[in-house]
This record gives sequence, structure tokens and C-alpha cells, in this order.
Amino acid sequence: MPSTVGVAGLILPHLKVSAQASSTLPGFGTTVPLVGPIALEQGCIRLELMAGHHHHGHVDSIRVLRISLVLTIAYIGLLIVVGVRAHSLALLSEAGHNVSDFLALLLSLAALYIQRRPPSATKTFGYDRAGVLAAFLNALTLVGVAFYIFVEAAKRLYTPVEVHPKAMIWVGVAGVLLNGVIALLLFSESRGDLNIRSAFLHMFGDTLSTAAVIAGAWVILRTGQSWIDPALSFGIGALILWSSYGIIRETLNILLEGTPRGIDVALVSSAVASVAGVNDVHDLHIWSIGSRTHALACHISIADIPPSESEAILREVKHRLLESFRIDHTTIQFEHVACPVAHGCVMPVVDQHHDHPHTQ
Repeated sequence: MPSTVGVAGLILPHLKVSAQASSTLPGFGTTVPLVGPIALEQGCIRLELMAGHHHHGHVDSIRVLRISLVLTIAYIGLLIVVGVRAHSLALLSEAGHNVSDFLALLLSLAALYIQRRPPSATKTFGYDRAGVLAAFLNALTLVGVAFYIFVEAAKRLYTPVEVHPKAMIWVGVAGVLLNGVIALLLFSESRGDLNIRSAFLHMFGDTLSTAAVIAGAWVILRTGQSWIDPALSFGIGALILWSSYGIIRETLNILLEGTPRGIDVALVSSAVASVAGVNDVHDLHIWSIGSRTHALACHISIADIPPSESEAILREVKHRLLESFRIDHTTIQFEHVACPVAHGCVMPVVDQHHDHPHTQ
């Protein structure tokens, strides 16, 4: 127990305070501020940490998004001015794509601010899904932009317009440099965060499509074939659709509480069942609270033993789930008798009129 006291003493000062209260912790005989969220379970302390590195990560991501917004809005203005003067649909398509990128970055930034809010009585899981929802909306806007580009490119194929490839090349070079820098900044923050990853894909797609504009402009300059401009626009639109598909699929999976990507339910069940003292695992559910937080709920059958002995089983199960599958939020119910949902998730139906039988 002394080692636990030492860990608690080191961690508690760094936790985010969610309630100004204090309590005597069982087994410690000392009064400490309740910082949270904290739960006391059977004399044990369970700390749901507002991880310091996550908070620091949010601060870094916010700074990166702010810089990206300023650079993006400046580049949009450049694209519009030069695109109109050069009569280039490819450049104007890039401007439209970058407008969607600007809105996507703005949405991601707003979601990060919302995600920082602590859990409440009405939002007990917190606001982690704000980032998931922002990523989903970002991906939907990408689909809309792609189809708009397809329509405009088709019109240009039937009614060609002379373009100015030299202007396209110079603006394209500026775009590759600008979007490349933004994409690199976002990439460093995108690991494990679906919201930031959706913004990164926006900017990475911009970098590739702008590079394609440069190549197309060079071909137009050498051959004089203006149809290459709308053809490039079709390619840009296809690239946008491709980048949005993965985000839509993953965010829908989280919003519909599907099994997190990369987690095999059978492997999780097998890992839990292999813990000494576990007889059976059933009614197993795994889902994502946010892009970084996975949750699990299940029933575990064990022998009829005292709680002091079952605690060791619980600790080992939670340790394996965290180490092997990064599942850090668990709700586990122990049983030692037959369970009505052991062979499927069955909600019992209660007859509300059983106290008033009908007579015939």
C-alpha cells in the first residue's frame, strides 16, 4: 500500500480539477482534494486521468491549426486572383478545394476546443466525439467539392477556355510549398487523432493535386492543349473522393459504436478467457468513445470466491486489455451463476401487469 500512496501523491497535483471537494480516502487515513474524475470502488482508488500529454497535445494541435488557417486563407486569395486572370479552372478548382480546407481546419479547431471541456452530469463520457463528428463533416464537404469540380470540368471539356500555363506553374509552386508545410505540421499531430488526421488528409490531398496542376501546366505550355486543364480537374476530384472515403468509413464506425479499427473481438475474448480464474466471457461489447479512447463492457464467469480474491482477476483482465488492445475504459461484471445473456444479448421483458391477472 505505501507504493500506491506515493503514486497518488505524485499524480494528484497534476490532475485537472473538476470538483472543488475533499474526502478521506479509504485505507489512507488522510484527506485529499477530489480531483477528477475519481471513483472509489471497494476501498480502491480508480483514477480516470485527464492525461497531461493529451492536454499538451491539444495545445500543440491548436497552435498548428491556427498557423494553418492563416496560411490557407492567404493562399486562397492568391489562387482566386491568378485563377481568374489565367482563366484556369484547375486553379479555381484548387481555390474551391482550399476553401473547403479552410472550413475543415476551422471545424477541427472548434472541435478541439470542445473536446477540452470536462465530463459533466449530462455528458458523462465528455466531448471526445466532437472531434469525430468534425472529421465526419469534413469528409462530407470533400465529397461535395469533388462533385462540383466534376461538373465544372465537364463544362470546360465542351466549351474550352484558353489558359495561361506560366501563371499556373508559379502559383502551383507556391501551393506545393505552402500546403506541404501545413501537411507536415498536421502530420506530426495526427497520430491517433481522427479529427486532426482528416485535416491532414485535406492538406496532403492539396499538395498532391497542386503538384498535378504544375505538371499539367507544363504540358499545356509545351503542347498548347487546353483540354488538359479540365482533365486535371477530374483527377483532383477523384483524389478528393479517395481521401474522404476512409474518413467517412472510420467516423461512421465510431458514431455507430462499431468495433474499433484494428481490434478483433475474438482475440479480445480469447485474451480475457486465458486469465487464470476466468471460466467464460460473454455479452462482450467494444466501441470507441473518441478516436483515441476505446471502451469495453462484458460479463465474466468466475468461481464463487470472495471479492478480495476476484480483485486479482479484475486487475489482470484490465492490464491485458490495456497492454494488448489499448482499451482503457472497461465495465466488467463478474458472475458465478448462469447468465440469461450468456448466448446472446437478450433484454429481459417484464410483464407490467403480472400483479393483475385476467380472469376468463
